[in-house]
Amino acid sequence: MKEFKDKVAVITGAAHGFGREFALEAAKRGMKLVLADIDEPALAKTLQDVKEIGAQAISVLTDVTEETEIDNLVNRAMNKYDQINLLINSAGVAIPGPVWELPTRDWEWILHADLMSQVWALKRVIPIMRKQKEHGDILNVASIAGLMTSPQMPAYYATKFAVVGMSEAVEYDLQVAQANVGLHVFCPAFVQTDLYHTEKHRPEKYTDKSDPYYTSETFKAGQKQAKVDIITGMALDGVAKLVFKALEDDKFYILTHPGVNDAIVGRTKGIPEGKGPDLQALAPFLTQTHKVEGDN
Repeated sequence: MKEFKDKVAVITGAAHGFGREFALEAAKRGMKLVLADIDEPALAKTLQDVKEIGAQAISVLTDVTEETEIDNLVNRAMNKYDQINLLINSAGVAIPGPVWELPTRDWEWILHADLMSQVWALKRVIPIMRKQKEHGDILNVASIAGLMTSPQMPAYYATKFAVVGMSEAVEYDLQVAQANVGLHVFCPAFVQTDLYHTEKHRPEKYTDKSDPYYTSETFKAGQKQAKVDIITGMALDGVAKLVFKALEDDKFYILTHPGVNDAIVGRTKGIPEGKGPDLQALAPFLTQTHKVEGDN
């Protein structure tokens, strides 16, 4: 996407973190916005802020774990602006915990929030974009966790690897269909987002306060580590500009932390050789997940 002014962007997860930053950057570029999130007060604040910048915008309270609510979001966007030029699938949660302890409901929550929400949005928006004369772009927010792994968060890695694989496959399908739609996948490492506040946004349908897991030391340790990972990550400022520049340059993969590139390459090269995860070999790269492009 080369021109943003007066184009329409639909952004999920727009109340916090990357989604909010994308909304502010899109507003600065003169886009019309449809903002979605489950956090109504924070969503209202983002809506107010983009309007103060001068953007035309509406907000749609949305639980992305429900397909019908994704349908409603798309319908509201089309009813208001009659087109969608940029879809940013930014909503998501992070859930730590080993597979042998993590409750099934937590798997269901993260799969619906991080993966199925994007599936439902792509299913609805791609046909719309294909009918439009103008080029359309879609940004799926994944993570460095879709390109490499480390301990403690198998559910998160499972969904992010799925988003990356799905995005690659959909891009092939768009090429086969000769669709005028560009797909992009954002794979940041640790950034100072709102992601460690995931539990504040847990829908009731995925909640069981009687389950002893949520008072266990495993759960408490996972929440504590998640906070440390986020608050010690790179600053959020500037990430949106980096991403929008990548959209201008038509990059498929958009990364933030070149310090982990060798780990990504090493993992890929090890696959044909039959090599599996090696914690000792991974250790030097874990600190690099907190360094942004340009850091020494």
